[in-house]
Amino acid sequence: MKIRNFAIIAHIDHGKSTLADRLLELTGVVSKDKHEEQLLDRNPISRERGITIKLAPVRMSYPVRQAQGEQISEVSYQLNLIDTPGHVDFSYEVDRTLSCVEGAILLVDATQCIQAQTISNAYKALEKNLIIIPVVNKIDLPHADVAKTKKQLVDFLGIAESEIHEISAKTGLGVEELLMDIVKKVPDPKFNTANTELQSLIFDSYYDSHKGVIAFVRIFDGS
Repeated sequence: MKIRNFAIIAHIDHGKSTLADRLLELTGVVSKDKHEEQLLDRNPISRERGITIKLAPVRMSYPVRQAQGEQISEVSYQLNLIDTPGHVDFSYEVDRTLSCVEGAILLVDATQCIQAQTISNAYKALEKNLIIIPVVNKIDLPHADVAKTKKQLVDFLGIAESEIHEISAKTGLGVEELLMDIVKKVPDPKFNTANTELQSLIFDSYYDSHKGVIAFVRIFDGS
C-alpha cells in the first residue's frame, strides 16, 4: 500500500493552514498563487477570524521516483491530510483526527516556541503511538529563535536535533523535504485481511445542498 494518513497539529496561529496550502501546491492539487490563502479553512467563521475551528480533510496524490535495481520507476503515494484547530476550545476535533491517522506533523512557531497546545496535542499523539515529525516554522522571520525552539523540542520529545525540520510555510522553504520525510517515516495503514467485519470511524461530515450529507470515513477493517 502507498497510503499515508497524517495530520498537522500545533498551537493556535503557528501556521498549520498555511503549511497545508504549500502541501496542496507541491502535490498539484491547486496551482500556486491561484487560490485564496488558508484554502482548507472553508468555514465562514474561520475565514472571518483567521483561525481554524474545524478539522479539514484533503486527499493528495504525490509521485515519487524510486530506484529498483538499475531502473528508475515512479510510484504514486496517496496522502490523506487532516488540518486541525489549534485553539483549546476545539480540542475534540484534534482527538477525532488523531484516531484515524498514523502520523502527525508537530508544528512550532520559531517566534513563539513551544506553547500550551503544542504540548497538549503532542501528548495526544504520543498516547496513540503515532509517528511524530517535529517541524520549526516561520524561520524566515527576523525575530525567529530557531535554536531555542529546536532545543525545546529536543528536551520535550527526547529526539535528536537532526530529526527536526526547519521550514517557512509562507515561502515554501523546506516544505518539499518535509513532504519526502512524511512518505518515508509515516507507515502504511494496517488492517487485518482475514477480518470481514466492518470497523470504521466517521471523523467528519458536512451537508451538501445537492448530495445531502457527505461523510468522511476511515476504514480500519472489513469493507
